[in-house]
Amino acid sequence: MKQPVIVLTGGGTAGHVSVNQALIPVFLERGYRVHYIGSKEGIERELIGDGHPEVVYHAIQSGKLRRYFSMKNFSDPFRVGAGTLQALSIVRKLKPEIVFSKGGFVSVPVVMAAKLANVPVVVHESDVTPGLANKLALPFSSQIFTVFEQTLDYVPSAKSTCTGPIIRPELFTGSKERGLQLTGLTNGKPIFIIMGGSQGSAVLNDAVRGTLFDILEDYQIIHLCGKGNVDERLDGVDGYAQFEYVTTELPDLLAASDYAISRAGSNAIFELLAIHKPMLLVPLAASKSRGDQILNASYFASKGLALQVEEEKLADVSMKEHFHHLVKEKSRLLSNIEKTTAPKTPEKMAELILSFQK
Repeated sequence: MKQPVIVLTGGGTAGHVSVNQALIPVFLERGYRVHYIGSKEGIERELIGDGHPEVVYHAIQSGKLRRYFSMKNFSDPFRVGAGTLQALSIVRKLKPEIVFSKGGFVSVPVVMAAKLANVPVVVHESDVTPGLANKLALPFSSQIFTVFEQTLDYVPSAKSTCTGPIIRPELFTGSKERGLQLTGLTNGKPIFIIMGGSQGSAVLNDAVRGTLFDILEDYQIIHLCGKGNVDERLDGVDGYAQFEYVTTELPDLLAASDYAISRAGSNAIFELLAIHKPMLLVPLAASKSRGDQILNASYFASKGLALQVEEEKLADVSMKEHFHHLVKEKSRLLSNIEKTTAPKTPEKMAELILSFQK
């Protein structure tokens, strides 16, 4: 019997890849051949192409979808068109049972190609309001899954379901002991993990490093600062461990951490919620984004699941005061976190996705 095929897509940031990473082992266990269509230079090529050798990675052209003026806005539609033709050739050759899209600009030509090839498409939206890529993909989709209940107000109700978050199971396997060994930190002072997203956050990096030695009087820090953002002058500072970006080490670093200060990408904050980390969220400013992180953070704060501070107000008090405030609120936050519904398992999510295959 011919082995069934499933095509996954999504990229641009780690958040557009992590759900696919959680699902890949499940599809493989169920006997599917898994293929991934992503960009030539995006982070998905590294995370999937290098991290999952059992998955066949196909690179296509893709244009970035911008909400602001850029000369590239005139050339990128042609790149999207070329990417659609490339994706169509791949989809027609593979004849997949279904395409699952996690969003990001590279997913648009793949979703369009799947529709042209009469292959069912399931789209997953993690934020409160759909991103531009997913907005473009919605007319071509067979089903839309959302993380937030409120998102159902922004998508076609006839083909949309709120499934909640999907969490990579390896996040629950972290070892505090391994995390301490990786960082050189100790069981003494409380440990904060600073997470600026896959690209890092200059705002968080500067805020932490600007008063680092003051903070280290009371706390220890694991700092995920983004590629190219390691400050070599701080290597070897007692109580401070910095990393550009981590993959397999993340569960151990999270297990070693007592608190988290993070940007407010949906996948990251739901992962922190699932492993019961008290968190302070510093969403990307509206002037730098479409405001999705602000909505995500506001939702968590309204439910008592996290503290929130706008990045424009981060410097109103010292960074150490933000650390102190999170420590003081730990019991309240954990009480609310422990009452939340358990996230969808990758196995359950895979069942939902495959129920729409042709």
